[in-house]
Amino acid sequence: MRILSGIQPSGALHLGNYFGMMQKMIAYQEQEELFCFIANYHAQTSLIDGKALAKGTLEAAASFLALGLDPEKSVFWVQSDLPEVQELTWMLSNFTPMGLLERCHSYKDKVAQGIKPNHGLFAYPVLMAADILMFQSDKVPVGKDQKQHLEVARDIAIKYNNEYGEIFTVPEPDIDDDVATVPGLDGRKMSKSYGNTIDLFQEDKALRKQVMRIVTDATPVEEAKNPETCNIFQIYSLFLDVAGRENLKQRYLTPGLRYGDVKQELFEVIRDFFAPFSAKREELLAKPEELRETLALGAEKARRVALKTMRKVRKKGGLIY
Repeated sequence: MRILSGIQPSGALHLGNYFGMMQKMIAYQEQEELFCFIANYHAQTSLIDGKALAKGTLEAAASFLALGLDPEKSVFWVQSDLPEVQELTWMLSNFTPMGLLERCHSYKDKVAQGIKPNHGLFAYPVLMAADILMFQSDKVPVGKDQKQHLEVARDIAIKYNNEYGEIFTVPEPDIDDDVATVPGLDGRKMSKSYGNTIDLFQEDKALRKQVMRIVTDATPVEEAKNPETCNIFQIYSLFLDVAGRENLKQRYLTPGLRYGDVKQELFEVIRDFFAPFSAKREELLAKPEELRETLALGAEKARRVALKTMRKVRKKGGLIY
C-alpha cells in the first residue's frame, strides 16, 4: 500500500505537526511504501518571503530526518523539485467544478483570519489533489481539517477516470481520531495561523514560555478539575500511554492540583522528549550540501513514479501527438 503526505515549511514545526502527521508517517515507513514531501509550493499561499521559505524548507527536511524518517526506506523530496506537479495541477483544474472549490471551508477560514484572498489560496485543493494523484496514493494521513481537501481529490480523480479510464488511484483518508486535531495554547486547533503553537525545536526558555501560556479555567486549587476540558491535559496526554493518562486524570479529579505545576511537568516532558532529536537536527543543518543531496536523490525516485503517471495523462489529454 502506498502512503503519501506532505508538510509545509511555512514556519517552525510544532506539536500539531508532529503528533498529527509526522509521527505517523515515520512509523509507516516500516510497513508500507511511504512517499513524503516538503510542500513548499503550498507554503507560498502564506509565505512570500523567498529567503524565509528556502531556509524553512531545509529546516523542515532536517527536522523530519532527525525525527526518524529514513530516506532509504521512503521516498522523501521537496515539492518544487518536481515541476510535473504543476502541469498536472493545470490539467486537473479543467476537471474541477468551481462549486467544489467554493465549498471548501479552509479557504473561507483563512480569509476570515485576515489572509488576503488570491487564486493560489482558492485553488490550493487542486494542487493538493495533484500531489496525491500523481503518485497513485492509496492512503493519505490527514487531520480533520484537511479531510475535505482529500474528498476534493477523490472527486477530481473519479471525474477524470470517468472521462479517460482508470488513470488515477482514488485515495482513502487516514485519520487517527485520538490525535486528528491537536489543541493549541488556546484550545483551538494548534496552528501557526492562530499563533497558538508549541514548537518542537527551541531554547528551553522559549519553550517554557509557550507552555506557560496554555489557557486554563478559573477552578480553585482546592476543587477537582475537569480533565476533558483542560488544554494542558489534552496536550500532556499526547506523551502518555493509557496508564499514564489515567494517572493524570485521577490527579485532576483529586482536589489540590495546581495548573502551574502541571505546566512545569509538561515543559520538562516536551524538552526531554525532543532533546535527542534536536541534537541530530543541528548536525544535519550543519551540512546543508549533504542535506540537499539527500533531497535530490529523493526527487529522482519520486520523478520516476511521477513520469509514469504523466505519460498516461498527457496521452489521454491529447498532449502527445
